[in-house]
Amino acid sequence: MVTTTYQVQGMTCGHCVSAVSAEVGAIPGVRDVRVELSSGQVTVDSETPLDVASVRAAVDEAGYELVDA
Repeated sequence: MVTTTYQVQGMTCGHCVSAVSAEVGAIPGVRDVRVELSSGQVTVDSETPLDVASVRAAVDEAGYELVDA
């Protein structure tokens, strides 16, 4: 299991959390997604390291922006 934390910009409410969780959770290999609204941190547990482009695309689809680390 691999745990990675991403920074997401633009989330302001529970709907934001649900949207990001659903989109990132749909990436193949993702086992769990935890979103901390106050900090914008999204922590993802996956079977293998995720391609950051896939995570960026999922966050974009949800309507938010993945902040470059």
